[in-house]
Amino acid sequence: MEKSVRTVYAEHESEKIIERSRFLTYCAHVESEEQARAFIAQIRSKHTLATHVCYAFIADKAGNLQRFSDDGEPQGTAGVPMLEVLKNKKLFETAVAVVRYFGGVKLGAGGLVRAYSSCVAECLDGADIRSLQVCVEYVFTVEYTGIDGAQKYIAGAPCTLLDCQYGEKVHLKVAVKKTEEESFVSAFVDYMQGKISYRRGGEYYAPF
Repeated sequence: MEKSVRTVYAEHESEKIIERSRFLTYCAHVESEEQARAFIAQIRSKHTLATHVCYAFIADKAGNLQRFSDDGEPQGTAGVPMLEVLKNKKLFETAVAVVRYFGGVKLGAGGLVRAYSSCVAECLDGADIRSLQVCVEYVFTVEYTGIDGAQKYIAGAPCTLLDCQYGEKVHLKVAVKKTEEESFVSAFVDYMQGKISYRRGGEYYAPF
């Protein structure tokens, strides 16, 4: 069974001043290395005068596609600590970038590690983080006499109504978590006293 995946759902940013250096942190949902690099390029274009634009990302659901960059900071003081925060928070398909405007005070290796990791942690703490779970689409078909009952059941069930089409009969497209599909379908059929037909559609990840 496919696992659920925690990810940043929407872009978020935060700001922090450390020893007169200005740190701007950005995070975003990405689904490929191309998307991650496009996000980082967008941040760079906003901050052409920044001293450093360091980043880290895990751009897949398995955790295999990991990249990071210190962007001129001493090796190991920015990108790796940023990546470790993503790992510790068990986040996937997530990219983070930290922009630094140097304020004249050197932080030292330990200070840089603490600065970059704390900036990322604080930014993620304020972000909209959701769990992506495998869903299955179903199309349920009922007579017009059964539409009120079907809609009532769907409204109170752990599912999402995606579409409702009216033809000779009524077709209700529904998404349900894969972990709950068997119990949902059998309970729906029982509720409708068998006066319903259904067709199973595709599977995909959806946020909760």
